[in-house]
Amino acid sequence: MAANPRKILVTCALPYANGSIHLGHMLEHIQADVWVRYQRLRGNTVNFICADDAHGTPIMLKAQQLGIEPEAMIAEMQKEHETDFAGFDISYDNYHSTHSDENRELASYIYTQLKNKGFITNRTISQLFDPEKSMFLPDRFVKGTCPKCKTEDQYGDNCDNCGETYSPTDLLNPKSAVSGATPVMKDSEHFFFDLPQFESMLKEWTTSGALQEETANKMNEWFESGLQQWDISRDAPYFGFEIPGEKDKFFYVWLDAPIGYMGSFKNFCNKRDDVDFNEYWKADSDAELYHFIGKDIVYFHSLFWPAMLEGAGFRKPSNVFVHGYVTVNGAKMSKSKGTFIKASTYLKHLDPECLRYYYTAKLNNRIDDLDLNLDDFVQRVNSDIVNKLVNLASRNAGFITKRFGGQLSADVAEPALYAEFTAAAERIGDMYENREFSRAIREIMALADKANQYVDEKAPWVIAKEEGKEAELQAICSMGINLFRVLMAYLKPVMPELAERSEAFLNETLTWDGVATALTSHKISKFKALFSRIDPKNVEALIEASKEDAAAEKAVAEKAAESAKNPLEAEPIADEIEFDDFAKVDLRIAKIVSCESVPKANKLLKFQLDIGGETRQVFSGIKSAYQPEELIGKYTVVVANLKPRKMKFGMSEGMILAAGPGGKDLWLLEPHEGAQAGMRVM
Repeated sequence: MAANPRKILVTCALPYANGSIHLGHMLEHIQADVWVRYQRLRGNTVNFICADDAHGTPIMLKAQQLGIEPEAMIAEMQKEHETDFAGFDISYDNYHSTHSDENRELASYIYTQLKNKGFITNRTISQLFDPEKSMFLPDRFVKGTCPKCKTEDQYGDNCDNCGETYSPTDLLNPKSAVSGATPVMKDSEHFFFDLPQFESMLKEWTTSGALQEETANKMNEWFESGLQQWDISRDAPYFGFEIPGEKDKFFYVWLDAPIGYMGSFKNFCNKRDDVDFNEYWKADSDAELYHFIGKDIVYFHSLFWPAMLEGAGFRKPSNVFVHGYVTVNGAKMSKSKGTFIKASTYLKHLDPECLRYYYTAKLNNRIDDLDLNLDDFVQRVNSDIVNKLVNLASRNAGFITKRFGGQLSADVAEPALYAEFTAAAERIGDMYENREFSRAIREIMALADKANQYVDEKAPWVIAKEEGKEAELQAICSMGINLFRVLMAYLKPVMPELAERSEAFLNETLTWDGVATALTSHKISKFKALFSRIDPKNVEALIEASKEDAAAEKAVAEKAAESAKNPLEAEPIADEIEFDDFAKVDLRIAKIVSCESVPKANKLLKFQLDIGGETRQVFSGIKSAYQPEELIGKYTVVVANLKPRKMKFGMSEGMILAAGPGGKDLWLLEPHEGAQAGMRVM
């Protein structure tokens, strides 16, 4: 155990809550988990946390497409994500969501601190606006023709064909990706984080060793081009946290997403009496904070995030560990080829520890892309884990069990060889610490080769046939078991389930320091198969299943799109009723006298309705589709004889009629000009 245990907080980038986890995501979570498990094995105190990134326009739009509330969608997605990570033995201490009370409070606190210190400014800007959906369009929700190479169907921020970056207003023939409408320019007040005020601090921090060299060099490019103020606000409709003190203004998802690290840890601390939030996040904290992220989000984590923390009075990360992308068979993951593989699909066909080992065997501490070559994957796992490692245990365990009752010899047959294996602990440990995982695996497998060479040279199967050599046989096989034990301890952070099965076989809990002394006169259990060889047919089945996943997802999307075009298919007509049943419903024309948002209610608007000389208070769940001020003075239809309903926010004395699947796609029923408040609808 460590003499002075380190206090470490580790996070992974937050998976977005509108899609499944795939093998590209798993690279990061496996990398972080191996590092975390190594730190725990060395006796350090590690808190490993993550959460779903649950806010933003894509979340809102996908929930609308599915016909459910965003809260329901992100809750289901979080369950799926947690199940996938557990399936790959990712040892999170806490997994939470950015759509939480803890995150709301921390985001509001940090924003308020930044505002009070003069780091928040506001100004009016012009943005593309979808006139059909009544919403401002993020860059990725505008598509058109590239202004440089004239390639069609390109996103509003960059061209996939020529690589040109631009503003969505530069696109030729722009269209809303949401409705297909031609967007128009519209003014709106936005709030900005004044990043340039932190340039001096950021230049010092990014070159302090807190970033990999490649990342620090990339940040220097941003400094040379000049830091810009960061737009941190979005207009309603938007699924996220409302900005304190502002009406219909929301935090941009990238403001509260990294704060989600703090929110998840706060949630964890609230469940525990032995973990103090401030001890890890205060400005003068002596704890270590590490973020494992992909290279696509370096800008946010290496500039905005440390600047926000500095401005709000919190500590900055000790380091941001950046990795590259995953390719499969040398190419970008492809749904049509079946190489876009979901974590859940993988788990139905292959052992998760195979992928954990393969990724670890290829990972380094640079920002290199990693190729999952499926043929190499099969060959490498079978060769290293089955032929070298597990075979080392099996070929010696049989003799120990059958000839010596499971008892290891009292002496170490080759003390110098055993010392060579244990002396590698410091060297391999440094490789784990520095995330040079591929070097660590090469070192471990070189030792495995040496262990098997020892057994081959001693040939216990020959000695077993010779009389009077029982002690020699026991010593050789005990030596083989002990060498397996050392190797398994070194691989414990990578393959925790194999380590657990090995511990049951060895009758011992493996520790990093414990293997410094060999097992002597120790009884082991009867050997059972520790690991199964990968059958290439299972990989083929995985590819086919992934193709089926892609086809099913496409069919669901097409059905959803068709349902949107055909409302009767989405919601068939109800059973017939008699005229007398309908006549009981008193529908009246109502004029909207006032309309306002209901505090702390995500869906409700509060109305005062004039129904012809009488005013009614009505609550309606159409907040996602309308701004309150745009409804005042309009006429609509209300169920006037509905029994009043006492709600948390007051009495609702009727029901406003609207049509649509929900979310943003709701339309208030409006009568033609000439209808007056109080008129009965016949």
